[in-house]
Amino acid sequence: MRARTLVTIAVVAAVAVAVCAYVVIQRIGDSLQLPIIAGKACVVNAGNASVSATNDAGEVQLDAEQLANAATITAVGLTRKVPHKGLVIALATAWQESKLENLTGGDRDSIGLFQQRPSQGWGKPEQIADPRYAANAFFTALLKVKGWQDMRVTDAAQEVQRSAHPEAYEKWADESEIMVRALSGDVTSAVACTVSEASSHGPEAARSLGDSLKLDWGTISTADVQNLVGVALKVRETKSGWQYAHWLVAHAQDHGVKRVVYADMQWTASSGAWSHVTERGGIDAGPAGERVVAEVY
Repeated sequence: MRARTLVTIAVVAAVAVAVCAYVVIQRIGDSLQLPIIAGKACVVNAGNASVSATNDAGEVQLDAEQLANAATITAVGLTRKVPHKGLVIALATAWQESKLENLTGGDRDSIGLFQQRPSQGWGKPEQIADPRYAANAFFTALLKVKGWQDMRVTDAAQEVQRSAHPEAYEKWADESEIMVRALSGDVTSAVACTVSEASSHGPEAARSLGDSLKLDWGTISTADVQNLVGVALKVRETKSGWQYAHWLVAHAQDHGVKRVVYADMQWTASSGAWSHVTERGGIDAGPAGERVVAEVY
């Protein structure tokens, strides 16, 4: 009897230890902010601005593909002069529909970032698969909704999407607000990514980067910078400079960007962070605040 009692006590103790260990691990896991993809993690923060109690950290972590798509959606909206809230609605919609990934399929014939359907008049499949076309189509539909600016994020999104889950968009409102603050240039040095390896190099990478910039932003003013393999963009105001700078970091993985310099600050792929410029590596970035310079591998 005594032996059986000891065995029972030992089993109970083992179970208790296992349960406690599980709880501790869960709590540790919940508190850690781990990269979504090792070596390619991106962080976007809202600076000192208060967002809401549901995102106390004031930052969003996501991978390079998600951030690049968010930057493109925001750029398309900014070029169309869509108000701030419209940009938030667009990002919240894409978060819910695709997790900001340009999906090749989905429910029935749904495609792309916003899961738009050719059969519902959104366009041809190859058009919807283009993030820029998809973003433009979404904004066109949103701007036709009467009173959208006075609606909750989820209600305005639902007027466009007609989802079976109309409340789902609201859960991404805080993350989208943070993203828009940064990508619109309202906060500085707010978009950072660690790029582990370059997907393209040299003049080819510079040409690809320039082409992508024009597709997202339309007409842009460039400058010639001695010894630069990359692009240099002229800016008229600080806010637009940070729009370009953050866009360049967001697309660094795709275009082999290794350094972005603007307003006496620089981001480097190796560090994955912004810091004050101490040396410019032989590149004349021009007067601070007048040019955004991106150097490729």
